[in-house]
Amino acid sequence: MKNIAKMLVVVAAGLVLLLGTGCTKLKARDQLNKGVQAFKNNKFEQAIDHFQQAVTLDPSLVNARLYLATAYAQGYVGGVDTPENIRMAEQAISQYQQVLQADPRNINSVKGIAYLYLQQKKFPQAKEYYKKASELDPNDPEPYYSIAVIDWTQTYQPRQEERQKLGMKAEDSLAAKDKKVCAQIREKNTGNVQEGIDNLTKAIQLRPDYDDAMAYLNLMYRERADIQCDDPAARAADLKTADEWVDKTMAVKKEKAEKQPAGGIVMDENK
Repeated sequence: MKNIAKMLVVVAAGLVLLLGTGCTKLKARDQLNKGVQAFKNNKFEQAIDHFQQAVTLDPSLVNARLYLATAYAQGYVGGVDTPENIRMAEQAISQYQQVLQADPRNINSVKGIAYLYLQQKKFPQAKEYYKKASELDPNDPEPYYSIAVIDWTQTYQPRQEERQKLGMKAEDSLAAKDKKVCAQIREKNTGNVQEGIDNLTKAIQLRPDYDDAMAYLNLMYRERADIQCDDPAARAADLKTADEWVDKTMAVKKEKAEKQPAGGIVMDENK
Protein backbone atom coordinates (compact mmCIF):
# COMPACT_ATOMS: atom_id res chain seq x y z
CA MET A 1 0.00 0.00 0.00
CA LYS A 2 2.84 2.34 0.89
CA ASN A 3 4.42 1.78 -2.56
CA ILE A 4 1.13 2.51 -4.30
CA ALA A 5 0.71 5.68 -2.27
CA LYS A 6 4.22 6.80 -3.26
CA MET A 7 3.49 6.12 -6.92
CA LEU A 8 0.30 8.14 -6.75
CA VAL A 9 2.20 11.06 -5.20
CA VAL A 10 4.81 10.90 -7.99
CA VAL A 11 2.15 10.72 -10.71
CA ALA A 12 0.24 13.61 -9.15
CA ALA A 13 3.41 15.71 -8.96
CA GLY A 14 4.13 14.92 -12.60
CA LEU A 15 0.64 15.97 -13.65
CA VAL A 16 0.94 19.25 -11.74
CA LEU A 17 4.29 19.93 -13.41
CA LEU A 18 2.89 19.05 -16.85
CA LEU A 19 -0.17 21.24 -16.38
CA GLY A 20 2.01 24.06 -15.10
CA THR A 21 4.30 23.80 -18.13
CA GLY A 22 1.32 23.73 -20.49
CA CYS A 23 -0.19 26.75 -18.78
CA THR A 24 3.11 28.65 -19.09
CA LYS A 25 3.34 27.85 -22.80
CA LEU A 26 -0.23 29.06 -23.33
CA LYS A 27 0.60 32.31 -21.54
CA ALA A 28 3.68 32.68 -23.74
CA ARG A 29 1.61 32.24 -26.90
CA ASP A 30 -0.93 34.73 -25.60
CA GLN A 31 1.85 37.29 -25.13
CA LEU A 32 3.14 36.48 -28.60
CA ASN A 33 -0.30 37.10 -30.14
CA LYS A 34 -0.67 40.39 -28.25
CA GLY A 35 2.79 41.41 -29.44
CA VAL A 36 1.93 40.63 -33.05
CA GLN A 37 -1.17 42.82 -32.84
CA ALA A 38 0.81 45.67 -31.31
CA PHE A 39 3.50 45.23 -33.97
CA LYS A 40 0.94 45.38 -36.79
CA ASN A 41 -0.39 48.62 -35.27
CA ASN A 42 3.14 50.10 -35.21
CA LYS A 43 3.16 50.12 -31.41
CA PHE A 44 6.70 48.81 -31.22
CA GLU A 45 7.38 49.50 -27.55
CA GLN A 46 4.27 47.56 -26.54
CA ALA A 47 5.19 44.83 -28.99
CA ILE A 48 8.69 44.52 -27.53
CA ASP A 49 7.24 44.22 -24.01
CA HIS A 50 4.87 41.43 -25.07
CA PHE A 51 7.56 39.56 -27.01
CA GLN A 52 9.97 39.83 -24.08
CA GLN A 53 7.35 38.30 -21.78
CA ALA A 54 6.69 35.53 -24.30
CA VAL A 55 10.40 34.67 -24.50
CA THR A 56 10.72 34.72 -20.70
CA LEU A 57 7.74 32.39 -20.32
CA ASP A 58 8.87 30.04 -23.11
CA PRO A 59 12.52 30.44 -24.24
CA SER A 60 11.95 27.77 -26.91
CA LEU A 61 9.29 29.85 -28.69
CA VAL A 62 11.33 30.73 -31.79
CA ASN A 63 8.68 32.94 -33.39
CA ALA A 64 8.60 35.15 -30.30
CA ARG A 65 12.37 35.66 -30.52
CA LEU A 66 12.14 36.38 -34.24
CA TYR A 67 9.41 38.97 -33.68
CA LEU A 68 11.36 40.46 -30.76
CA ALA A 69 14.44 40.80 -32.96
CA THR A 70 12.39 42.40 -35.73
CA ALA A 71 10.78 44.84 -33.29
CA TYR A 72 14.21 45.86 -31.98
CA ALA A 73 15.39 46.28 -35.58
CA GLN A 74 12.42 48.53 -36.32
CA GLY A 75 13.53 50.75 -33.46
CA TYR A 76 17.06 51.13 -34.82
CA VAL A 77 17.90 54.22 -36.89
CA GLY A 78 20.85 53.81 -39.24
CA GLY A 79 23.61 56.39 -38.90
CA VAL A 80 22.60 57.52 -35.40
CA ASP A 81 25.40 56.63 -32.99
CA THR A 82 23.69 57.24 -29.66
CA PRO A 83 24.20 54.53 -27.00
CA GLU A 84 20.47 53.78 -26.92
CA ASN A 85 20.25 53.39 -30.69
CA ILE A 86 23.35 51.19 -30.86
CA ARG A 87 21.96 49.04 -28.04
CA MET A 88 18.75 48.58 -30.03
CA ALA A 89 20.74 47.13 -32.94
CA GLU A 90 22.79 44.92 -30.63
CA GLN A 91 19.65 43.56 -28.98
CA ALA A 92 18.13 42.80 -32.38
CA ILE A 93 21.28 40.99 -33.53
CA SER A 94 21.44 39.04 -30.26
CA GLN A 95 17.86 37.79 -30.66
CA TYR A 96 18.42 36.90 -34.32
CA GLN A 97 21.51 34.92 -33.33
CA GLN A 98 19.55 33.05 -30.66
CA VAL A 99 16.97 32.15 -33.30
CA LEU A 100 19.80 30.79 -35.45
CA GLN A 101 21.01 28.64 -32.57
CA ALA A 102 17.63 26.91 -32.61
CA ASP A 103 17.13 27.09 -36.38
CA PRO A 104 20.42 27.57 -38.29
CA ARG A 105 18.58 27.84 -41.61
CA ASN A 106 16.30 30.69 -40.55
CA ILE A 107 16.99 32.99 -43.48
CA ASN A 108 14.99 35.91 -42.04
CA SER A 109 17.40 36.02 -39.10
CA VAL A 110 20.43 35.82 -41.37
CA LYS A 111 19.16 38.66 -43.57
CA GLY A 112 18.11 40.65 -40.50
CA ILE A 113 21.64 40.50 -39.07
CA ALA A 114 23.15 41.34 -42.46
CA TYR A 115 20.91 44.39 -42.86
CA LEU A 116 21.71 45.72 -39.38
CA TYR A 117 25.44 45.33 -39.94
CA LEU A 118 25.07 47.11 -43.29
CA GLN A 119 23.22 50.01 -41.65
CA GLN A 120 26.00 50.22 -39.06
CA LYS A 121 28.57 50.29 -41.89
CA LYS A 122 30.15 47.10 -40.55
CA PHE A 123 30.76 45.92 -44.09
CA PRO A 124 32.79 42.71 -43.54
CA GLN A 125 30.18 41.35 -41.12
CA ALA A 126 27.32 42.42 -43.39
CA LYS A 127 28.91 40.74 -46.39
CA GLU A 128 29.49 37.55 -44.38
CA TYR A 129 25.80 37.26 -43.51
CA TYR A 130 24.57 38.19 -46.98
CA LYS A 131 26.78 35.41 -48.33
CA LYS A 132 25.17 33.02 -45.83
CA ALA A 133 21.76 34.17 -47.06
CA SER A 134 22.72 33.46 -50.68
CA GLU A 135 23.88 29.98 -49.65
CA LEU A 136 20.58 29.29 -47.87
CA ASP A 137 18.53 30.54 -50.83
CA PRO A 138 20.60 30.67 -54.04
CA ASN A 139 17.54 31.83 -56.02
CA ASP A 140 17.02 35.03 -54.02
CA PRO A 141 18.59 37.92 -55.98
CA GLU A 142 18.62 40.40 -53.09
CA PRO A 143 21.63 39.07 -51.12
CA TYR A 144 23.74 39.13 -54.32
CA TYR A 145 22.67 42.72 -54.91
CA SER A 146 23.46 43.70 -51.31
CA ILE A 147 26.94 42.16 -51.48
CA ALA A 148 27.60 44.19 -54.62
CA VAL A 149 26.40 47.42 -52.98
CA ILE A 150 28.94 46.81 -50.21
CA ASP A 151 31.64 46.10 -52.80
CA TRP A 152 30.88 49.34 -54.63
CA THR A 153 30.89 51.38 -51.39
CA GLN A 154 34.25 49.90 -50.40
CA THR A 155 35.79 50.73 -53.79
CA TYR A 156 34.19 54.06 -54.69
CA GLN A 157 34.99 56.00 -51.52
CA PRO A 158 38.76 55.36 -51.36
CA ARG A 159 39.12 55.88 -55.12
CA GLN A 160 37.32 59.22 -54.93
CA GLU A 161 39.49 60.30 -52.01
CA GLU A 162 42.62 59.68 -54.08
CA ARG A 163 41.16 61.51 -57.06
CA GLN A 164 40.34 64.51 -54.87
CA LYS A 165 43.90 64.58 -53.53
CA LEU A 166 45.11 64.75 -57.12
CA GLY A 167 42.62 67.55 -57.93
CA MET A 168 40.97 65.55 -60.68
CA LYS A 169 37.73 66.31 -62.51
CA ALA A 170 35.00 63.70 -63.00
CA GLU A 171 35.94 63.05 -66.63
CA ASP A 172 39.70 62.74 -65.98
CA SER A 173 41.43 59.38 -66.31
CA LEU A 174 43.22 58.22 -63.17
CA ALA A 175 45.81 56.38 -65.25
CA ALA A 176 46.60 59.50 -67.25
CA LYS A 177 46.96 61.57 -64.09
CA ASP A 178 49.09 59.26 -61.93
CA LYS A 179 49.86 55.68 -62.94
CA LYS A 180 51.44 54.86 -59.61
CA VAL A 181 48.30 55.82 -57.66
CA CYS A 182 46.18 54.01 -60.26
CA ALA A 183 48.18 50.82 -59.75
CA GLN A 184 47.81 51.07 -55.96
CA ILE A 185 44.04 51.48 -56.18
CA ARG A 186 43.81 48.72 -58.79
CA GLU A 187 45.56 46.29 -56.44
CA LYS A 188 43.26 47.26 -53.59
CA ASN A 189 39.96 47.38 -55.48
CA THR A 190 40.11 44.71 -58.19
CA GLY A 191 38.78 41.89 -56.00
CA ASN A 192 35.76 43.84 -54.80
CA VAL A 193 35.02 45.20 -58.28
CA GLN A 194 34.96 41.74 -59.85
CA GLU A 195 32.95 40.30 -56.96
CA GLY A 196 30.45 43.14 -57.38
CA ILE A 197 30.12 42.59 -61.12
CA ASP A 198 29.67 38.83 -60.64
CA ASN A 199 27.02 39.26 -57.94
CA LEU A 200 25.05 41.88 -59.85
CA THR A 201 25.13 39.71 -62.96
CA LYS A 202 23.75 36.83 -60.90
CA ALA A 203 21.03 39.04 -59.38
CA ILE A 204 19.89 40.16 -62.84
CA GLN A 205 19.88 36.59 -64.12
CA LEU A 206 17.50 35.72 -61.27
CA ARG A 207 15.40 38.87 -61.72
CA PRO A 208 15.70 40.17 -65.31
CA ASP A 209 13.91 43.46 -64.50
CA TYR A 210 16.05 44.25 -61.43
CA ASP A 211 16.69 47.88 -62.34
CA ASP A 212 18.50 48.72 -59.08
CA ALA A 213 21.03 45.97 -59.81
CA MET A 214 21.40 47.28 -63.38
CA ALA A 215 22.11 50.78 -62.06
CA TYR A 216 24.84 49.44 -59.79
CA LEU A 217 26.29 47.32 -62.59
CA ASN A 218 26.76 50.57 -64.52
CA LEU A 219 28.59 52.01 -61.50
CA MET A 220 30.74 48.91 -61.09
CA TYR A 221 31.91 48.99 -64.70
CA ARG A 222 32.89 52.64 -64.16
CA GLU A 223 34.89 51.56 -61.13
CA ARG A 224 36.69 48.98 -63.25
CA ALA A 225 37.24 51.45 -66.07
CA ASP A 226 39.09 53.87 -63.80
CA ILE A 227 41.59 51.21 -62.70
CA GLN A 228 42.42 49.95 -66.22
CA CYS A 229 45.76 51.64 -65.65
CA ASP A 230 47.74 50.33 -68.63
CA ASP A 231 44.94 49.46 -71.03
CA PRO A 232 43.08 52.44 -72.58
CA ALA A 233 41.09 50.08 -74.81
CA ALA A 234 39.81 48.14 -71.79
CA ARG A 235 38.91 51.41 -70.09
CA ALA A 236 36.92 52.52 -73.13
CA ALA A 237 35.19 49.12 -73.33
CA ASP A 238 34.16 49.27 -69.67
CA LEU A 239 32.79 52.80 -70.07
CA LYS A 240 30.83 51.65 -73.11
CA THR A 241 29.40 48.72 -71.15
CA ALA A 242 28.52 51.07 -68.29
CA ASP A 243 26.60 53.34 -70.70
CA GLU A 244 24.74 50.32 -72.06
CA TRP A 245 23.61 49.42 -68.53
CA VAL A 246 22.39 52.98 -68.05
CA ASP A 247 20.23 52.55 -71.16
CA LYS A 248 18.94 49.16 -69.95
CA THR A 249 18.12 50.62 -66.53
CA MET A 250 16.13 53.46 -68.04
CA ALA A 251 14.30 51.10 -70.38
CA VAL A 252 13.23 48.83 -67.52
CA LYS A 253 12.15 51.79 -65.38
CA LYS A 254 10.10 53.12 -68.30
CA GLU A 255 8.47 49.73 -68.85
CA LYS A 256 7.55 49.48 -65.18
CA ALA A 257 6.15 53.01 -65.18
CA GLU A 258 3.94 52.14 -68.15
CA LYS A 259 2.55 49.15 -66.23
CA GLN A 260 1.76 51.32 -63.23
CA PRO A 261 -1.97 52.14 -62.91
CA ALA A 262 -3.28 55.63 -62.25
CA GLY A 263 -3.55 54.92 -58.51
CA GLY A 264 0.22 54.57 -58.27
CA ILE A 265 0.36 50.87 -57.34
CA VAL A 266 3.00 48.94 -59.22
CA MET A 267 1.72 45.66 -60.64
CA ASP A 268 5.13 43.98 -60.39
CA GLU A 269 5.06 42.37 -56.94
CA ASN A 270 8.77 41.51 -57.08
CA LYS A 271 9.70 45.18 -56.69
